[in-house]
Amino acid sequence: MQITIPDNATILFQGDSITDCGRDYKNDDQLGLGYAKFVAAWYQMLCPEKNVTFINRGISGNRAGHLRDRWQKECIDLKPDVVSILIGINDVWRRYDSNDPTSVETYMDNYRAILTQVRDELGAQLILLEPFVLPTPEDRLTWREDLDPKIQAARALAREFDATYVPLDGIFAQACSRREASHWAEDGVHPSPAGHALIAQAWLQAVGAM
Repeated sequence: MQITIPDNATILFQGDSITDCGRDYKNDDQLGLGYAKFVAAWYQMLCPEKNVTFINRGISGNRAGHLRDRWQKECIDLKPDVVSILIGINDVWRRYDSNDPTSVETYMDNYRAILTQVRDELGAQLILLEPFVLPTPEDRLTWREDLDPKIQAARALAREFDATYVPLDGIFAQACSRREASHWAEDGVHPSPAGHALIAQAWLQAVGAM
């Protein structure tokens, strides 16, 4: 499903460190240094007549459960017209670095809860960005057994909530046929500037701006 962004819309970015990307928590106009900034800059250049406002509330280290805990204040109360979410890699990563796994059922339950609030309390349009991992360093390959079911869960939720879905895991896999994985994300998770640009391009294409 492709959304139509209305004139004068407020678009909220939510997620973990990939979305956060060094944003200034004390400055609502500061979008960080990653894809959120790139999306806003390109969208405002391509579609200046839309007069769209962008907000970033990504927080490094967040899992889907963290979003659920802070969703009222940092989504619902902001009353966005469009909500863009990238969440899931920390639900995977903590299994491997902290022995603190998140089951796919828990991930899906937390994700569904925040999407339900958006639908029922805001009626906002949804953009879901697929969680991803690149095969660098090599141990990231072992994460697939945990990540792949969560990707399937995210896809199912996109269908359930009629959300625009951006298949980043596949997009990055394709990009790795052009340059090595470390070009796009040195640790397989946090994108390089080129990786963030790739996400921004995919986002803009998904909403029909490019």
